Amino acid sequence: MKNGLRTGAPALVLLAATLLAACGGKEAPAPAPRPVWVVQVQAGAGGGALGFPGDVHAREESPLSFRIGGKLVRRAVGAGDRVEQGQVLAELDPADQALQAQAARAQLAAAEAELARAQGERDRYAKLVERQLVSRSAYEAQKAAYEAAAAQVRAARAQSDVTRNQAGYTELRAPRAGVIASRQAEAGQVVAAGQSVFVMAADGGREVAIDLPEDRVGRFRVGDPAQVELWSVPGQRLPARIREIAPAADARTRSFAARVALDDAVQAQVALGQSARVYLPGEADVGHLQVPLSALQRGEDGGAAVWVVRGGQALRVPVVAGELGSESVPVSGDGLRAGDWVVAAGGHLLREGEPVAPVDRDNVPVAAAVQPQAD
Repeated sequence: MKNGLRTGAPALVLLAATLLAACGGKEAPAPAPRPVWVVQVQAGAGGGALGFPGDVHAREESPLSFRIGGKLVRRAVGAGDRVEQGQVLAELDPADQALQAQAARAQLAAAEAELARAQGERDRYAKLVERQLVSRSAYEAQKAAYEAAAAQVRAARAQSDVTRNQAGYTELRAPRAGVIASRQAEAGQVVAAGQSVFVMAADGGREVAIDLPEDRVGRFRVGDPAQVELWSVPGQRLPARIREIAPAADARTRSFAARVALDDAVQAQVALGQSARVYLPGEADVGHLQVPLSALQRGEDGGAAVWVVRGGQALRVPVVAGELGSESVPVSGDGLRAGDWVVAAGGHLLREGEPVAPVDRDNVPVAAAVQPQAD
């Protein structure tokens, strides 16, 4: 039995060696290409544009309020409604104003009656003083009483005019044509004089409100050119100019409010409240190529690089980066050229020469990035 075991052991070893050799002859399956989001390198104009988020406003936005206080009994329009100049927007309860106007008219009538009496006394004393039947001082007293009554009439007439005007103030009218941007009061509410009831965006210019950071506001001036890209229409930039920059920073955000006015030719393409991004020219940069910020990778030596997809493979290309913008960065490098496809996300997971499957932001394969490029 022992001899049988000794005879079988070499056979088992030989069989195991044969199986290992057979397994070792098989090639390992190739790894599946890693999907990557790619963006095409764009040629700049010598400077990196800085992008700032904002939203579209009317150049003239006016809070509308009553000139007197009272109970709001009717609201004729709402947010988003279009109004014409002189159109009634809301009304206050006119009862109190009507009573005040009635009281002012009664005071005026009483003052006019007193003036008529004082005038009669003055004229009578004037005749008596000519006949030397009364003293000169008595006449002067009647003359002063008449002048006081005349002053009372003027004051009562002015008060009557004021109350008459206030009766008209119970109607809030649109100062010009435009759109109601917001509503801030409802029927039945008691509002104070000057309390905002509506905010109206007047017809005319449209502009984008942005905030400039404290460390960059000094680079821009009123009148500088700008470009506006609407969030709903990516890739299309509309011409604009900086119209105003706040002279002081906001105490909470430490940023400077700015307004960028769109050119008249493109006013009809924007709507109030739309989200937008304003691109302002940056300083002179080291290169003329723009890549997304997310495409820039930092090596252990502190140098910058981007992953370029060529022929379906990821290649690490060293670059020199310029000033960082809000979304992109200008770069230069001998191995990078306009039209290259760079990896915009996930570059830290790639290896040199790794096969990749490039797709765009809509997850559509990019065939141009897998085709070999001629030198």
